[in-house]
Amino acid sequence: MNKRFFSVIAFIALFVSFLGLPLVSQADDKTPEGELRVGMEAGYAPFNWTQKDDRNGAVQIQGDKSYAGGYDVEIAKRIADKMNRKLVIVKTEWDGLLPALQSGKIDAVIAGMSPTEERRKEIDFSDDYYESQLVIITRKDSKYAKATSLKDFSGAKITAQLSTFHYGVIDQIPNVNKQQAMDNFPAMRVALESGTIDGYVGERPEGVTVESVNPDLNMVEFPEGQGFQTNPEDVQVSVGMRKGDPLLSEVNQVLSTISADERTDIMDQAIKNQPASEESTTESGKQENVFVRILKQNGMMFLRGTGMTLLLAIVGTTVGTGIGLLIGVFRTIPESKNSAKRGMQKVVGWLLNAYIEIFRGTPMIVQSAVIYYGIAMAFGIDLNRTAAALFIVSINTGAYMSEIVRGGIYSVDKGQFEAAHAIGMTHGQTMSKVVLPQVLRNILPATGNELVINIKDTSVLSIISVSELFFQGKSAAGTNYLFFQTYFIICVIYFVLTFSATRLLRLVEKKMDGPDAYARLEETDVAIEADK
Repeated sequence: MNKRFFSVIAFIALFVSFLGLPLVSQADDKTPEGELRVGMEAGYAPFNWTQKDDRNGAVQIQGDKSYAGGYDVEIAKRIADKMNRKLVIVKTEWDGLLPALQSGKIDAVIAGMSPTEERRKEIDFSDDYYESQLVIITRKDSKYAKATSLKDFSGAKITAQLSTFHYGVIDQIPNVNKQQAMDNFPAMRVALESGTIDGYVGERPEGVTVESVNPDLNMVEFPEGQGFQTNPEDVQVSVGMRKGDPLLSEVNQVLSTISADERTDIMDQAIKNQPASEESTTESGKQENVFVRILKQNGMMFLRGTGMTLLLAIVGTTVGTGIGLLIGVFRTIPESKNSAKRGMQKVVGWLLNAYIEIFRGTPMIVQSAVIYYGIAMAFGIDLNRTAAALFIVSINTGAYMSEIVRGGIYSVDKGQFEAAHAIGMTHGQTMSKVVLPQVLRNILPATGNELVINIKDTSVLSIISVSELFFQGKSAAGTNYLFFQTYFIICVIYFVLTFSATRLLRLVEKKMDGPDAYARLEETDVAIEADK
């Protein structure tokens, strides 16, 4: 056990060391020569969406084999071409777009973003590249479907997307039952279909798309003077860029060459090209099963997302367990008689306690944003996305595993420590030969639980643009508008992953327990007495 255990620890330490090599590089606040990095959700059709190939001029997403298409992508292509730069699409959650821009991860936000006064305090905006009107999307069978003014929505449960001006204008509806803002449009569409809300505020292209792909939903447009009162900048869509970026003037120059008619044509074509508008039929001419259709369109996306989820969960749990074991062993080291060493032990112990409390006391999504974006903004250090995700999951798991290991060590009878010391074993020998073998078996169920939790919790890493399973599923749902069916498929995949992990760990437990064909000492004595 001694050599095997320390070999495992050495491997973990070596792995963490190599993990750190690609993790850090100096961030460059200037746009790389010949490249324009553009951030978008790639899940807000018809402005932007995700598809499996490069049909209709779609552009490959950075770090993924999927492609991004839509009105925003076409505008970004024109800007990049005129600037003689290569367009790079960085798929990012809506809430992560501004941090990604400010930290230098991307050079521009082209994602249907309005240049509101609040956002102008943080970033600069170009001239508008699209102007729309606000509508309310509701169910066709709802009493609000034939509304002609905001007054008709009195008492209705209305929401809008988080961190958008859409949510603020809801207050203009008399006696409205304003609901909590939602993270994205797919979530609002699901809530609307399920009856949780009566409607949500969006822009006309969103409403046109919804009506074209879902006959059960309806877009309510308002006559002049009967709808929302907005500032011109609220209904405009502009390119977001970092404060003082010298490229802003070039972007404005390109946008000035795109006429209003051309912009309308681009939007009409985007609505026509979006994957949700595709009708799939079998060779016999029958309508293709919706689940088969989703898997055909997005199967490889789901597979890659599953692979990323498994990588993050397995590596994070393994490295986190190693961290927990090391901390657990350190905590059992007897207090040194040397005052200097004793003081060092206390300092390290305090630091470890701070690490455990901080990472157990804060959500992983917050840790991800602080580590990935905060470090880049504060210190100019650029973290590799995947390596950063592995690091975040590992240290988060390590904080929990350290307490699990501590409980496992305390579960070992103190008499075993005393017996080992009585026969001359050192503390290290006692831990490696007597205590840790029992601890590893005792904590295995809890370790398996951490693996299952990590499989599910990696979904929060989409905020730093990691395309794990849930992010891929959400992008697909935002593109095909088949929310229940898409999320059901994602649910099944998650269940298969967690169920398989649980069963494999049960087999490992049985292997560690050894054969059951043995007799307790008391039973053996009784049998001998009976023979006599």
